[in-house]
Amino acid sequence: MELDLTGRRVLITGGSRGIGRAIAERLAAEGCQLQLAARSATDLEQARAQLTARYPVAVDCHALDLAEGEAVARLAQACADVDILINNAGAIPGGGLQDVDETRWRQAWELKVFGYINLCRALYPAMVKRSGGVILNLVGIAGGEITEGGYLAGTTGNAALAAFTRALGGVSPADGVRVLGINPGMTATDRLVNLMRETAVAKGLAADDWRRLTADQPFGRPAEPAEVADLAAFLVSDRAAYISGTLITIDGGLSSRGRLF
Repeated sequence: MELDLTGRRVLITGGSRGIGRAIAERLAAEGCQLQLAARSATDLEQARAQLTARYPVAVDCHALDLAEGEAVARLAQACADVDILINNAGAIPGGGLQDVDETRWRQAWELKVFGYINLCRALYPAMVKRSGGVILNLVGIAGGEITEGGYLAGTTGNAALAAFTRALGGVSPADGVRVLGINPGMTATDRLVNLMRETAVAKGLAADDWRRLTADQPFGRPAEPAEVADLAAFLVSDRAAYISGTLITIDGGLSSRGRLF
């Protein structure tokens, strides 16, 4: 299917690794001009070098901590002309009510919850002026689909972002803008794979046998980042022009079980 994304200007936060990096790869292959934001300048430069070596596209990098309001303002100013915003940056720690203290909880929400909201707020007016644009929020099945008490900060933060995405996406078509989201389930990012390799060793297995620990996942495996990226590419394209105010879940049916763990 031709997505007609050539030349679209895209900002991806958390774009140097994991799902964000996979989305950058997919959109570069479609001919999009990319703006990547993340904390690590080294990771960003590595991503830029790899992408520009493979595809004839421009890739600009922004090493920023989007938990800081000033950094969000600088990024929005530098990327005011983007056609597509993909909010993906954020990592909220696991744990129950007493496991994540207030400082860590607030830090995590500043990046993922308020980071998403503030960047939407900053870039939305320019999209309205052009009567066109797409905002795609990567949220998560914990909070986006089901509640998980062992991931309380993440569940409640994601629930807020899911509601934000639905509410804004419900009114944004009047401005010519689409707002929607993706709820990924367990996905084999570098971060997850490294964690599972460590867990495998701790359980007396070889590190390379980590996939044995995911045998209870749908289809016996986690999702691949490229599978999430394929969905993202479709959703930000004009092929999905009548989709707004909703979140699409990609978890192999995991959330339909009613539990994550």
